[in-house]
Parts: sequence; C-alpha cells; structure tokens
Amino acid sequence: MGSYTAIEGGFDTTGMRFAVVCGRFNDFVTMPLLEGARAGFSHHGVDPSSVLEIWVPGAFEMPLVAKKLAQTGQYDAVVCLGAVIRGDTAHFDFVAGQCAEGLTRAALDTGLPVVFGVLTVDTVQQAEVRSAPDDGNKGFEAAVTAIEMVDLLRQVAFDALRKADR
Repeated sequence: MGSYTAIEGGFDTTGMRFAVVCGRFNDFVTMPLLEGARAGFSHHGVDPSSVLEIWVPGAFEMPLVAKKLAQTGQYDAVVCLGAVIRGDTAHFDFVAGQCAEGLTRAALDTGLPVVFGVLTVDTVQQAEVRSAPDDGNKGFEAAVTAIEMVDLLRQVAFDALRKADR
C-alpha cells in the first residue's frame, strides 16, 4: 500500500504573533480565562510582547473583531475567550450559536486559525470550573491550540512547497 506521511502540529513558537479577543460580559469568568491563555503562551515560550489583547463587549461581538484582526496579516492566530451562561431566556442559544458560527466563518474566510475559547455552559459553577487556574483552564487550552495550529499550518505549507520542488 505504500507509506503514509503524517503531519502533526508541534510547539515551535519561533516568530509567532497572536491576538486575543476577550469578552467583558461575565468578566469574572473571562479574566481567569485570559490569565490561563497568558500562562499557556508563557509555558510554550511566546514573548508577551507578541500577544495583543483586545476587549469586546461580549461573545456576540467577537467574530467581527476576530476577522478584522485576522485580515491585518499581523497575527498568526486569533484566540477568542468568552463565557455564555444559559439563563431563563433563549438569549443563550442565539449568542452562543452565532458566536461559534461567526468565529468559524472568520477562520475559513481568512485562512487563519481563530480559536474558540468561549465557554458555553449551563451554570455559573460550570463556568468557574472551566476557568479555574488549574489543568482544566480552557483559556490555557485555547492558547496551546493556537500554537499547535500555527505550527501545523506552517508544516503543511512547507510540505506543499517541498513537494512542488520535486
């Protein structure tokens, strides 16, 4: 059957630049997510001066800002952090769904990783658990995902160039 080539993202952060879009709504959750993202970047050697942090009113506003940042060509990935907590109305369904769809569209339209670090939870307690400063912090995970995706896309581009040169 021949041999297969496998490419997997790694953690070589050389020259990487990131933008982090953070929602102010539910900031008692989003601040710890941001701290987690900072820790994730730091853990993998990303220079803090290579990370821009931007605050938006809430999760619904993230897709537009994420797409604008991705279009600038100044960043290798955009990490979006927020918290949408279910309440007594249908508001949750509209905000969470539109945020996810918009961030996906921003990534596909620009070809840049736009990482979904937006908690969509039923309770405040669930949000607090996922934003706690421990191994389960979703902000940390979002930063690591961004690093891995940038490295993966670099490898895919390099592999395509290498094959074109044959």
